[in-house]
Amino acid sequence: MSTKHPKPAVHAKRPKPARRKPRADAQRNRERVLEVSKQAFTRYGASASLDDIAKEAGVGAGTLYRHFPTRDALIEAVYRTEVEKLAAAEGKFAESLPPLEALRAWMKLFVDYVEAKHIIAPALNTYAGGASKLYETSKTQISGAINALVKRAIQSGDIRKDLEPFDLLRALIGVASVASSPDWPQSAKRLVDILIAGSRPTTQN
Repeated sequence: MSTKHPKPAVHAKRPKPARRKPRADAQRNRERVLEVSKQAFTRYGASASLDDIAKEAGVGAGTLYRHFPTRDALIEAVYRTEVEKLAAAEGKFAESLPPLEALRAWMKLFVDYVEAKHIIAPALNTYAGGASKLYETSKTQISGAINALVKRAIQSGDIRKDLEPFDLLRALIGVASVASSPDWPQSAKRLVDILIAGSRPTTQN
């Protein structure tokens, strides 16, 4: 007499969970929102419509608020992103350019940063935490970058040893603060070459 073995139970196949978007995709969305936000704050100030920003960036309002739950969070992120780009450029230029040219390239990028800061200044001034707190943090990052670039240029003999790094930036900020025409960034970038030339070691006879 044969013994029948019960057939194994057949379990219904579970549906595969929905695939999550790659992290890179989420990062691209965030970067796109920040770029569109900077443009919107430039045109309309701090009152720019967040829903319009989301639409222009090609994301849903929920996606925008997930990354930036408040208007202040978005304003802060726009500014911090500009500072981070500037700080990160120090390492990139140092790796790819000779010391003096790395300093020159970074200073010209600094002019772009100052221009962006001026553009979104009205929005930054509405920041509840106080724009000064943001500026304090950015000054530390920017000082670190210019100090490192000038140090390399001094070590290579391209810049005189008594140069105070932040004096270079003060000169560019000064041009921006008295700007009376929209082409001041071009004038400031020409000033970079003059500042670099004036910072070269003096030849003693």
